[in-house]
Amino acid sequence: MSEYDAPAEAVGEAPEGTEGIDGEVVGPVPVLAVVGRPNVGKSTLVNRIIGRREAVVEDRPGVTRDRVSYDANWNGRAFTVVDTGGWDPDARGMAERIRAQAEMAVSLADAVLFVVDATVGITDADEAVVKVLRKANKPVVLAANKVDDERIEAQAYALWNLGLGEPHPVSAVHGRGSGDLLDAVLEALPETPPETFGKVGGPRRIAIVGKPNVGKSSLLNKLAREDRVVVDDASGTTVDPVDELVELGGRTWRFIDTAGIRKRVKEASGHEYYASLRTATAIERAEVAVLVIDGSQTISEQDIRILQTIRDAGRALVIAFNKWDLVDDERRYYLDGEIDRELIQVQWAPRINITARTGWHIDRLVPALDKAIEGWETRISTGTLNAFLGRLVAEHPHPVRSGKQPKILFGTQAQTAPPTFILFTSGKLDQGYERFIERRLREEFGFVGTPIELQVRAREKRKR
Repeated sequence: MSEYDAPAEAVGEAPEGTEGIDGEVVGPVPVLAVVGRPNVGKSTLVNRIIGRREAVVEDRPGVTRDRVSYDANWNGRAFTVVDTGGWDPDARGMAERIRAQAEMAVSLADAVLFVVDATVGITDADEAVVKVLRKANKPVVLAANKVDDERIEAQAYALWNLGLGEPHPVSAVHGRGSGDLLDAVLEALPETPPETFGKVGGPRRIAIVGKPNVGKSSLLNKLAREDRVVVDDASGTTVDPVDELVELGGRTWRFIDTAGIRKRVKEASGHEYYASLRTATAIERAEVAVLVIDGSQTISEQDIRILQTIRDAGRALVIAFNKWDLVDDERRYYLDGEIDRELIQVQWAPRINITARTGWHIDRLVPALDKAIEGWETRISTGTLNAFLGRLVAEHPHPVRSGKQPKILFGTQAQTAPPTFILFTSGKLDQGYERFIERRLREEFGFVGTPIELQVRAREKRKR
C-alpha cells in the first residue's frame, strides 16, 4: 500500500424580522397565526397564502404538529404566517401538546386566521376555540374553507353565528376567494414593511438532522429555552421543518428542526415523502448541518445515508452524539470502533457528546459550529496553493500507470462554501491520489468541518 492509500488521520418570541429571497432582513414583520380544529385544511390554506407547497399536507388529521413559520407577502407587504396543529380542546397526550403549541402561536401573533370547514358547519370544538380566541383579545379573520362552488358558499354564511364577524368563503385547494381573504388579513394586521430585495448578511442557518427519535426537537427546545417543538417518545413527531431564531454565544442563529428521515425519498409515501423532501430542502438552505446520532444505539445505515446527503449537498457538518447519559463504558468501547469504521470518510467533522434532555454539554455546540463555518469558508490564494502542490508532487509524485505518469500542472480554488479546487493535469489522476491530495490539504490548511471538492481537468492530447 502506498502512502496516499493509507486512511486519513483523525484530525422564543415572535420573529423580529424576516429574510428576503437573497437573505436580506427587511425589518419587523407582523405575525399571522393560522388555527382551527384538525383537518379543516389549515396547511393547504397556508400553502395557498405563501404561494408554494411548503407545509406538509395529507388527507388525515394530525399531520401538522408544531407551530411552523413561513415568510409571505401580499400586494407588496410582508408578513409571517404561522401554521399550527389541529386544535382539539379535549385533547390528551401528544394532541394536548399540539394544542398548547397552537395556543402559544396565538399569544405571540398580531392577528389570527381561524379556519372552519364550511361543509361541516359549526362544531363544539369550533365554539371552544372561539372562547379561547376571545380571551386572547387578538384581531380574528374567519375563513370558511372548502367552499368550492356557489352552492356551498350559501352554507358558509351560517358561520356568522360564531360571533367573529363576516366569514370569508375560500377554497384552499382551488384558490377561490383567496385574494379577498388576504385583503382582510392585511386589514387585521398592523402596518407591514414593504417587501425589499437584496443580499446582506443574516443569522447563520443551522439544520438539525437525523433519523427519527434521536432527540432533534429536544435539542432545539433546549437551545431556544422553551418548548418550541412538540416532543414525544413516539418517533416521527416532527413533520414540517421548524425555524427558530436562537441567541447563543451573544449571536443570533437560525436553527431548522427537521423531520427524521426514515427511508429513501423514493421509498417513502404520504406525508413521509413530503417530509423527506422538505428535510433535504432544509439541508440545502442551511450552511451547517448538525447530524444528531443516538449515542446509546448502534450507528445505522440511516445515519450513514443522511450523512451522505449532507456531503452531497456540500454543507459543513457537526456530529452530535445525543443521549450520552445512557452511554456506559461498554457502549463507549463499541462506539469508538463504529466511529473508526463507519465515519472514516468524515473524520474532519467536529464531534460533540451531549444530552439534549438535560442540556448537558450543549454549550459545546457553538465552538463546533464556528470551526465548521470557518473551514467551510476558508480560501487559499492561488500562489500558496501552487507552492503547496509543487512540494507535494516533488515529495510524492503520482505513480506510473501503463508507462505514463500524470502531472499536476496548475491548481486554483474556484470557490468556498464548500471549498472547491480545480486541478489542471497532464492526465487522469487515480482516486487514491486524489484522496491523498485532500488529506494533505487538510493537514496543511485545516478545513475542519467541511467537505472538499476536487475537480480534475486533464489536458487534451494534441492531434498530430
